[in-house]
Amino acid sequence: MSMNRHLFPSYFLLVSIILSGFASSQTLPKEEVDVLSAVAKVLKKTNWNFSVNPCDDTLTNGGWRNLNAGKGFEDFVTCNCSTVCHVTHIVLKAQNLEGSLPKEFAGLPFLQEIDLSRNYLNGSIPSEWGTLPLVKISLLGNRISGPIPKEIGNITTLTSFVVEYNQISGKLPPELGNLLNIDRLFVSSNYLTGDIPSTFSKLTKLTDFRISDNQFTGTIPDFIQNWTGLDRLTIQASGLVGLIPSTIGNLVRLTDLRITDLSGPESPFPPLQNLTSIKHLVLRNCNLTGGLPSYLGPRLTLKTLDLSFNKLSGPIPATYSALSDVKNIYFTSNMLTGEVPNWMIDNGANVDLTFNNFSNVPRTSECQKNAVNMFSSTTPLVANDHSNVSCLSSYACPKTFYGLHINCGGNELTINTTKYDADTKDRAEYYDSRNGWVSSNTGHFMDDARSPEGVNIWQNTSALKIADPRLYTQARLSAISLTYHALCLGEGNYTVNLHFAEIMFSDNNTYTNLGRRFFDIYVQGKRVAKDFDIVTEAKGAGRAVVKSFPVTIRNRKLEIRLLWAGKGTQAIPSRGTYGSLISAVSVDPDFTPPKEDSPGGGTSIGDGPGDGTSIGAVVGAVIASTVVLVLLIGAILWWRGCLRPKSQMEKDFKNLDFQISSFSLRQIKVATDNFDPANKIGEGGFGPVYKGEMSDGTIIAVKQLSAKSKQGNREFLNEIAMISALQHPHLVKLYGCCVEGDQLLLVYEYLENNSLARALFGPPETQIRLDWPTRQRICVGIARGLAYLHEESRLKIVHRDIKATNVLLDMELNAKISDFGLAKLDEEENTHMSTRVAGTYGYMAPEYAMRGHLTDKADVYSFGVVALEIVHGRSNTSARSKGETFYLLDWVHLLREQNKLIDVVDSRLGTDYNREEAMTMINIGILCTSQVPSDRPSMSTVVSMLEGSSTVDVEKLLEASFSRGNVKDEESVRAMKKHYAIISGEEMTSMTDQSINTYGPFTSSSTSTANASDLYPLKPDSAYWNSRV
Repeated sequence: MSMNRHLFPSYFLLVSIILSGFASSQTLPKEEVDVLSAVAKVLKKTNWNFSVNPCDDTLTNGGWRNLNAGKGFEDFVTCNCSTVCHVTHIVLKAQNLEGSLPKEFAGLPFLQEIDLSRNYLNGSIPSEWGTLPLVKISLLGNRISGPIPKEIGNITTLTSFVVEYNQISGKLPPELGNLLNIDRLFVSSNYLTGDIPSTFSKLTKLTDFRISDNQFTGTIPDFIQNWTGLDRLTIQASGLVGLIPSTIGNLVRLTDLRITDLSGPESPFPPLQNLTSIKHLVLRNCNLTGGLPSYLGPRLTLKTLDLSFNKLSGPIPATYSALSDVKNIYFTSNMLTGEVPNWMIDNGANVDLTFNNFSNVPRTSECQKNAVNMFSSTTPLVANDHSNVSCLSSYACPKTFYGLHINCGGNELTINTTKYDADTKDRAEYYDSRNGWVSSNTGHFMDDARSPEGVNIWQNTSALKIADPRLYTQARLSAISLTYHALCLGEGNYTVNLHFAEIMFSDNNTYTNLGRRFFDIYVQGKRVAKDFDIVTEAKGAGRAVVKSFPVTIRNRKLEIRLLWAGKGTQAIPSRGTYGSLISAVSVDPDFTPPKEDSPGGGTSIGDGPGDGTSIGAVVGAVIASTVVLVLLIGAILWWRGCLRPKSQMEKDFKNLDFQISSFSLRQIKVATDNFDPANKIGEGGFGPVYKGEMSDGTIIAVKQLSAKSKQGNREFLNEIAMISALQHPHLVKLYGCCVEGDQLLLVYEYLENNSLARALFGPPETQIRLDWPTRQRICVGIARGLAYLHEESRLKIVHRDIKATNVLLDMELNAKISDFGLAKLDEEENTHMSTRVAGTYGYMAPEYAMRGHLTDKADVYSFGVVALEIVHGRSNTSARSKGETFYLLDWVHLLREQNKLIDVVDSRLGTDYNREEAMTMINIGILCTSQVPSDRPSMSTVVSMLEGSSTVDVEKLLEASFSRGNVKDEESVRAMKKHYAIISGEEMTSMTDQSINTYGPFTSSSTSTANASDLYPLKPDSAYWNSRV
């Protein structure tokens, strides 16, 4: 027994060695070897040796695994040989693969991981992968295009799906909501569109969700509150609009929250007091208003706090003294007031307070104090106007310069007798060149994995294709904002030349070629280039491009600013590669400059050279100038409304309990060229509508309330109140308003393709050929917008005037509902809400037109009419002689009785349409226009039916509705049939609407009944709003 006990371990060891050798000698089934061979051909993977066993992990040759590969360059194939060998992991990172994604992976039935990060692969994601038991997919940093196949949603074992930094398009498939085990979902830096699918509410195991740099629509969904395990959420320049949902405060495990460049209405700071573990908080350019929340002070876990480019006001809370150890604090470009606290100046690590409204006291008299950048900290950033920087008010110019030349990021350099100043300070802060110009750099590169990391100057790493590359061998970088400010230029006209060359990306067929860099360029406060792309402009990396901009210098100052707005890749070739990049600045006069000032002739800013004028003359000139200046200031203040009494309308506007961007009358006049008749694009319900362009290049539509308008002042204010609370991809966006004196204006987004009515049945020269998929998309869009108004928004709203003229089309022919001047709040307990009828006959529901009985079913009726117009391509009404009017709806009912509904389809489509979708839309139109309101479906049901996701049988609903009776006058039907027979072969000209415009209703035989009666209380208080919840 004793000997047996001693021998047992030896036997066990021997058996283990034998089994180990057996396992390593096990071979892969021929079927999987054949699959790997096919995969290698598709990937263009050339170093796999099929004469050796791919599953023998003791072999170091054969190309199946590289044990010496560094991090980020992993290269191996792994098998599981517990019984029979099967390939389970294929990881090929940064291997310069130039093929495409193999659908042949589907022939490896035990494959759990595909990692092809940072290669040069193209093609689309194969739908065949949906059959695999994959746990991880990573395709980061390739050339993948096309949509994400819905079949990926079948991989219920998937925990990580990473497809960042590609060229993927289309919408996120709702089927991805079936990935109940998904932990990481990264889709940043692609070309994805559409909303975030509601099915994503089921992804409750998510810990990391990143969707930056895309073209999504809609808002950040409230259902993110379901992702209670979320650790990181990144939504930068995603295309989403609206408010940051308050439900985000429920994600108590968040340590990293980054939301930037979120357009939409102004909103208060989101309630984040429960995020006690937050380390990185970035809420940049999100239209946040109000004060800094005091609860952020005790957040000792914070490492980055970036609240830049918002509209935050008030002082820095005293509780923030606990943030002295935070590595990076950016309050750049807000409206913060009060004094900069001592703790921040004395102990702050890296603080940026530039472009604010702090008190001008000795403490802020320096542009940089310790680690605090206070450049222009007492002067907010004003669009189309460069800052008057108080900390430079006593700057002594060494001389008057008639040019500016900077070698950005490089040493002093002379090229063709022109000397370029050095610009070598590597910290992101304020810098004084002592040569008539200063700079201010804001930001640090987050997640930085560059080598060297943390730098703001870069030496070129690619071959330069430039005849004289000396200006381009290095460049200045900025993670957020970079400003060059010249202070001593002589007056006159100049050309600003900005030199660029992309020196961080390569120009070869590797992943280092796949980076995308975008930033905005401002000169003298005006944006002169949006989403500037060096590689595109220069036609390749390592090539130079010079952008030139004319400028007139009147006060000796010039400001050049580069701003990163969250777009572009952030990890190609390595993490931390993003932001703006500039090689050189050269500003040259368009005139022959005078001789340079003599030595010692330096002046302070604003001073001129002496000319020996007498003291008496100087005193007289000063007095005269003072009188003129006082009169001029008074005139300006009066013109801007500072000295005149406020109108009742302005007082009412100030008292309204809602927040919205307010434009000055001066801004609107500049944008519309003082309401130039050439910019008039229509006559809306309020009065004339003008097209304009804001200083940042945004195209707007301005509704101007006229004195003759039937819609009154209070209704105007109530339209603002409602629209400001509504943000949806299928509602026309309200940018803001202007209330000054007797001027009442709404500022909307401008829609390029006018109205649906104009596109379908306007004059021939204005019509747009709308194919069937476009018509289907437009109809679904209108339905989604109405479903939001009726059921999803905080306010339950009935539009009351849905018609084809009130549906506008954007550049991509997406539908957006406009004209809320007739909208009515839907009090759920009172369906008899209307004291008057307001709408357009021909679109109004019978119970509303005849009895004033208004519910959301009135909008459903109107939608049904519009849906039939979309199918038929003609207006709902057409007039003939003797005042007779015939309606498309009646004709549709006649065709239904004859079982010829397919004849409703627009003959211009020929046979090029989806018959099933067309019949569904027709039947929905008929159902929505039922005489019985209760028979009409809700708009959310309509959306489901149009998209084919509803189980409701439209045909059965129709039969039930008609069984309740729908008797028609036979004589009327015969006359109608004859009339339609006459016009069926003719081209449609103007059926109901004679003058078509973008932002107002047609002048139409479909009569609008709007008047100026007050619909809502002037100042809706909290009790009023609560009664509508």
